[in-house]
Amino acid sequence: MSYFVTGGTGFIGRFLIERLSRREGTIYVLVRRGSKQKYKALLEKTGLSADRLVAINGDLSKPKLGISSKDMATLKGAVKHFYHLAAIYDLKADAASQEQANTEGTRNAIAAAETMQAGCFHLASSIAAAGLYRGTFTEDMFEEATGLKHPYFRTKHDSEALVRNECKLPYRIYRPAMVVGDSNTGEMDKVDGPYYFFKAIQRLRNNVPEWVPMMGIDGGQMNIVPVDYVVDAMDYLSHQPDLDGRCFHLTNPRGQRLGDVVNIFARAAHAPKMAMRVDPKLLNKMPFRLSKMLGKLPPIQHLTQAALKDLGIPEAALGFLNMPTRFDSRQTEKALRDSGISVPPLESYAGKLWDYWERNLDDERRVDRTLQKHVEGKVVVITGASSGIGKAAALKLATAGAEVILVARNLDKLKETQREIAIRGGTSVAYSCDVSDLDSCDQLVATVLENHSHVDVLINNAGRSIRRSLELTFDRFHDFERTMQLNYFGAIRLIMGFAPSMLARRQGQIINISSIAVIVGASPRFSAYSASKSALDAFSRSAAAEFSDRNVAFTTINMPLVRTPMIGPTSIYSAVPTLSPDEAADMIADAIIERPKRIATGLGVSMQVLNAVMPKATEIIMNRVFRTFPDSAAAKGQMETAQKAEASNEQVALANMLKGIHV
Repeated sequence: MSYFVTGGTGFIGRFLIERLSRREGTIYVLVRRGSKQKYKALLEKTGLSADRLVAINGDLSKPKLGISSKDMATLKGAVKHFYHLAAIYDLKADAASQEQANTEGTRNAIAAAETMQAGCFHLASSIAAAGLYRGTFTEDMFEEATGLKHPYFRTKHDSEALVRNECKLPYRIYRPAMVVGDSNTGEMDKVDGPYYFFKAIQRLRNNVPEWVPMMGIDGGQMNIVPVDYVVDAMDYLSHQPDLDGRCFHLTNPRGQRLGDVVNIFARAAHAPKMAMRVDPKLLNKMPFRLSKMLGKLPPIQHLTQAALKDLGIPEAALGFLNMPTRFDSRQTEKALRDSGISVPPLESYAGKLWDYWERNLDDERRVDRTLQKHVEGKVVVITGASSGIGKAAALKLATAGAEVILVARNLDKLKETQREIAIRGGTSVAYSCDVSDLDSCDQLVATVLENHSHVDVLINNAGRSIRRSLELTFDRFHDFERTMQLNYFGAIRLIMGFAPSMLARRQGQIINISSIAVIVGASPRFSAYSASKSALDAFSRSAAAEFSDRNVAFTTINMPLVRTPMIGPTSIYSAVPTLSPDEAADMIADAIIERPKRIATGLGVSMQVLNAVMPKATEIIMNRVFRTFPDSAAAKGQMETAQKAEASNEQVALANMLKGIHV
């Protein structure tokens, strides 16, 4: 017994050939002349010899598959089963390509099978042949298909029609559902179907704690099956007697809604799950003209396209989020009853799919995410570069190849930073500037632009922090003025100075070193500091909205407590968990590589969510913090005693629970 397979080097084809190799007989596989490497890889994967797995040169687009007369003579009368798997399964492919491959390719395959007098023609169709049929589509239904406007649906339907109406050989048709990776290994060869949601789930996992309930869409039916089930069923059914002329739904008997599928993969990824799901059918209640008009608004289109591009989702996929079709597979289940072949529940192998995707298919793993790639040769301005976070970031960026502009009031200290950079082989220039002095800021901008022509990245790191309760501040209004002058006015003066050249070049990034206090929502004793950072955050959000389409990005880093000279006056901080300046510099490096809107710790985001959902609870927690950690001697205007008081057990416990939050 011999077999002929088109699409044998494709995903489903590779698995089917591996199953067929367990049976007796020669397997002939159609191979384009330019795909010999794929054939070699197939030999290696299956472990078959070239005598057992024979390459037949041909092309799907040519009559009778372009098989030579010599090869056709060898195949004539020898092939018992002809499997036609070759097709385009890509929603992003244009209509002409799908027509050529799916429809004309099937026509050519039928002609080739008839010429070689194959025993049975097996077509790998798809549930897409049903279109967007509303209701339950059974295995004996075909003409009832509706909603075939999309070229993928239409060409899969038309190719099946060719087999039904024109094929002179006995035939069997298989309609797989959305085919995902192997349920045992997770192996898959490309991102499509439910994999389109993986990037969004990954982003959510990386930014929001797993226990936070989320809101999402419920969507329509998603019928998912693993590739091993599909090929096991095809292999078994194709070798059973008395099944010619039948169509088999290789589908999951219990299809799941989009929201359920997303939650299954979110659980596998340890990401937050959608506790509340909105049914997209609610949009159908909106007047058609209104929904059509809203969809054409430039801001809506821009937002949609930007989100889809960021997540790698083709626009065509949006149309399938609310599929109305259920698939009846009872006849297939009956035919498979004695085989032991059944569809495993998605929950049982979702983790394997996720793990394989993250290790092998995640596009971000193939992107050069090194700091050097993103900063080499670029001009980076860092304020507050003489110590702490600024100095650590300057050393890291200069070592990676950036031309670092060091800014601080004390030029002597900047020169120390310069010497350390030089030892590491980096390049830097130092400029003295008092960021709280607006004239000094203007002079810095003019000097930098004159000497360096432009700035690629501005890091607003210089800042002032005052830890003092309000009752001790009633007669110290200048605390608020001084903090606002440096943290807010000085920062935006630099932004407004460097932004015009960034906009002109359509390239730039502004990174603001903010505080976890801003997103926690309540920070006792840091009213002046939090207010100044919150103001900068609000300004940046407004500017980002205006600059969004001109490739000038704003990133806010909500830093937790960092062990720098700024926190020195508060002796209690010696006993609480803090980041090192190097760890803070790593967050700045991530901001340059990823260009996100915001970088924050998991605890910071959790407290932000808590404050949004239960603001009174946040207030009570932070009041407990306020009562547990007293004002420092410096805040009270007193001299520090020689022997500093040790932190109490309660203080240590609370500080560890709220790790990184200013207390």
